Amino acid sequence: MDLGRLADLGEFLGGLGVIVSLVYLAVQVRESSSSQRSENYARSLERMASMQQLFARDEMFTKLFNQGLVAPEQLSVTDRIRFTWAITELLGNLEYMFFQARQGSIPLELWARWEVTLKWWLTFPGVRATWHARPTPFTPAFTKCVEQCIASGYQPETPGAWEAYLFPGTQIREDLG
Repeated sequence: MDLGRLADLGEFLGGLGVIVSLVYLAVQVRESSSSQRSENYARSLERMASMQQLFARDEMFTKLFNQGLVAPEQLSVTDRIRFTWAITELLGNLEYMFFQARQGSIPLELWARWEVTLKWWLTFPGVRATWHARPTPFTPAFTKCVEQCIASGYQPETPGAWEAYLFPGTQIREDLG
């Protein structure tokens, strides 16, 4: 084998090595992106879980929150502020998920679930009142999303089912469907 052929073979093998390296890199990037998406969704769920733990542990706060959902005007100023910050945290968590979905870090199918959850929360007078009086701004894109949710006039699949669950003997409202 002459020197020219060896050089050609070396060049060919070098090019093949570059291609193999690029394929390997692409696989690693894909796996890393998938892992990052899972981590982002896990972080979103952790944020929601921290709020849920507060409700599970603090009976007084849960009572305050439930009162704020249906009649925030009946809360003291201090309790209304506590309720407002809880709703602001809830909406902030949903805003985080909204942007993770827009960036492709959370599958849109999962965001669709949380969007329905957002709409459900917005059926409560206290949540809507807090939204309209919000002391802190949200991003324009999320604000538009919430306003569209409110304008949609969303009603739960079975209006009154939540109340009937909480207060046995309550009639499930069929007149809203």
